[in-house]
Amino acid sequence: MMGVSVEIHSDFGYVVLVIVATWVLLNWLGLQVVKARRKYEVQYPLMYSTDMFGDGQMFNCIQRAHQHTLEVYPVTLVLLIFGGLEFPKVSALCGVVWIISRVVYAQGYYTGDPAKRTRGAFGYAGLLVLLVNTIIFALDILDFV
Repeated sequence: MMGVSVEIHSDFGYVVLVIVATWVLLNWLGLQVVKARRKYEVQYPLMYSTDMFGDGQMFNCIQRAHQHTLEVYPVTLVLLIFGGLEFPKVSALCGVVWIISRVVYAQGYYTGDPAKRTRGAFGYAGLLVLLVNTIIFALDILDFV
């Protein structure tokens, strides 16, 4: 069994900055939920409003935008980090695209019409590139590339 050394390029700093920006994104989304809880009077520990019309629908859309981002966040981070080890600038750019897409996704959801969340679907292009970058990184470690 042979070991593998991975050299971190100085451009990986861009990836680290994007990771910090994802923290800002998550906190902004969380703040929107806190404000919506107050506005629509949805008390803790309820995750969603049981009122499926009017204010309850609006709160649920705001909460769902945050929740879905949290659901896809772990894999996004993993792909960003591993893909960034091989292609730091491209991966950082893909991370920025993902962040912007999550803001657009949330803004679409915040209209109260869940169908408008798909405006942020372009972020999956960034994730796809991150996936390819990560696969190339793995193949490089395995000496397949």
